Amino acid sequence: MKAGILRNMMMSAVLLAIFSGLGTALVIATFEVTKEQIEASEKANLLKKLNNIIPSDSYNNNLLDNKLIVPVSAQLGKKEPTTIYQAWNDKTPVAVAFSVISHDGYSGDIKLLIAIKASGDISGVRVINHKETPGLGDKIEQTKDDWILSFNGKNLLIPSRQKWKVKKDGGVFDQFTGATITPRAVVTAVYKALDYYKYNEKKLFLDQAEYDKQYKTTIQ
Repeated sequence: MKAGILRNMMMSAVLLAIFSGLGTALVIATFEVTKEQIEASEKANLLKKLNNIIPSDSYNNNLLDNKLIVPVSAQLGKKEPTTIYQAWNDKTPVAVAFSVISHDGYSGDIKLLIAIKASGDISGVRVINHKETPGLGDKIEQTKDDWILSFNGKNLLIPSRQKWKVKKDGGVFDQFTGATITPRAVVTAVYKALDYYKYNEKKLFLDQAEYDKQYKTTIQ
């Protein structure tokens, strides 16, 4: 009697262990599949954002693979390294794209994605995160207003340094009715990004190994 009970208990323990193992394996397998799907979705979303500011027909490399990690730069408003995405047409550099943060927004930080052509001209700018006032400051989003497109084609010389301001401050960029702080913050951040590109232009098209070898301690 006792032997039968003991045998049944052992069988139950074995079955429980088997089902527990199968359950764990299923959870792990599901996690791995889901993780891959999430990563693929994130990459597709990032590529879409990059192609909004660097036309896909202007380059022929893998934009997500050709990237360079550079150290923290106060000029870009960041406390962590920045990823530089490089666009190439064969061996000819086309543009770079990277994020920049303005801490001068009306309601907090404004994160931008900017692409600058090898010529130094802006290829495009997009706002990717902000907390500005709906109906006022949120006009920096392209889905709300075309204002952000006014940076296209601009560089450090066009307009002149003194004109890289909103019109209220004597510059060329429009401000929004009832909201000057937000566009002012964006204009300043974009100008700083252009200045950063000019200073580091030759470095930003290097591959990671060559960059680390030559410039890692000197980039600003």
